[in-house]
Amino acid sequence: MARVSCMTRPKIDGGRVRQHFSCHATDYDRYAVVQKRVVDGLLDRLRATDQVAGPVLEVGVGTGVLGQKFADQYPHLPLVISDIAHGMTRHAARIVHGAMPLDADAQSLPFRSKMFGLMVSSSMYQWVNDLPRAFAESARVLKPGGRLAVALFGEQTLYELRDSHRQAVAECGCSRGSHVQGFPTLGEVCAALQFAGFVDIRVEMADEIEYHADVPALLRSLKKIGAQNASSAGPSGLASRRVMQRMMDIYRERHGLGGRVPATYQVIYGMGVVR
Repeated sequence: MARVSCMTRPKIDGGRVRQHFSCHATDYDRYAVVQKRVVDGLLDRLRATDQVAGPVLEVGVGTGVLGQKFADQYPHLPLVISDIAHGMTRHAARIVHGAMPLDADAQSLPFRSKMFGLMVSSSMYQWVNDLPRAFAESARVLKPGGRLAVALFGEQTLYELRDSHRQAVAECGCSRGSHVQGFPTLGEVCAALQFAGFVDIRVEMADEIEYHADVPALLRSLKKIGAQNASSAGPSGLASRRVMQRMMDIYRERHGLGGRVPATYQVIYGMGVVR
């Protein structure tokens, strides 16, 4: 099968992703408001299929919000929870009772083929560099008839922050471009699922909007959930103080509403079945 070509984006530094999320495992649940809504959205869509079989693998368990809710709803199904960030795996292991925890990379899963009946993941796959490879790994570890159910953030996620930062960089005459994180398009997600060999593919989008008192509050929230910039092409932060101040001014001017600023998350829900 031909290789899927993806939109050019700064490469994600896996080491940064692992470090960011491990360091903020204890803060995550207090600030991950949208991520909790996404978990509920994914579970609603999974229930609608009426086809849930085990054993079950969760990739990108985070602090265990999805794992815990899944275990409560399907207590009879064996559950394995995994994350690339050891701090998250360790934290989730204390929350999701009865599940088997381990560290795992979605692009190279440490399991034999045709092992699971269902694989679930929420708010994680936007952090992988090679989505076709990651979905192919999912297909490999699923049994024939097994299902993949994922939710990830799409290209328009945090567009207010991205566009404001790019404009600030341009206005301030910085020699380096903006490296605010880029996420997959709906088309890329569909193509990656097809490349991996899934059938009965269902993909849809929904926007979730979170409001903050100001731009610094938004940035603090992103940092507290480990979701700061992980691009390997740019600095770990958003750049100079001058650019930051101008970015915040642009953000308020263009997007401020009633004394607050919105942050939009474009959520892509995807499902597929292994032949």
